[in-house]
Amino acid sequence: MNDSDVSKQIDQMVRFIRQEAEEKAREISVSAEEEFNIEKLQLVEAEKKKIRQEYERKEKQVEIRRKIEYSMQLNASRIKVLQAQDDVVNSMKEAASKELLSVSHHHHLSLTHHDHVYRNLLKDLIVQSLLRLKEPAVLLRCREHDLQLVEHVLASAAQEYADKENVHPPEIIVDNNVFLPPAPSHHNAHELHCSGGVVLASRDGKIVFENTLDARLDVLFRNKLPEIRKQLFVQVAA
Repeated sequence: MNDSDVSKQIDQMVRFIRQEAEEKAREISVSAEEEFNIEKLQLVEAEKKKIRQEYERKEKQVEIRRKIEYSMQLNASRIKVLQAQDDVVNSMKEAASKELLSVSHHHHLSLTHHDHVYRNLLKDLIVQSLLRLKEPAVLLRCREHDLQLVEHVLASAAQEYADKENVHPPEIIVDNNVFLPPAPSHHNAHELHCSGGVVLASRDGKIVFENTLDARLDVLFRNKLPEIRKQLFVQVAA
């Protein structure tokens, strides 16, 4: 083999090596591009997922805020309705209290029909109080304005209690030093007042039974409040 043949053979080997290197380079380039595209796609998908999650999070926050605002508005509306209902009930109670005042209002000089009604009511209240206390001796307090009427019915009330319980008539001591507050008026609207009735206590003061018209009205409204609300506001509740 002469020099020319050797040179040709070397050139062929060089071309082969160069061709193989170029093919390897292309394979590496294609592989690198594929890996880059895959990684780029993964990054894009990850960003899309992050954006979707952020959107869903904000959407949930908006929905929660909307529900909270709706709940607050609903509660505010309910409070307004309840306040309006309370105003109506309180107006009824005030009207009833004025009616009680008209019953307990009386004149010292001459007894009217209302005076007779209130005198009988005082007697019933005293008997009821005695039945509740069941004491042989009691202390009674009333309004100074009612003192004359109370003293007028005292004996008959004690006897009625004795007949009901089959006992001796109890000793009823009227407190002439401390009286219940007077009836409410425009001048003492914010002061202690009493629409009428009596307060009885045991001699030692350990047992006290408040049987004033105001106390009876409070008990009545407290016990009947659900029924009153049902009758007045059944359409609102429906």
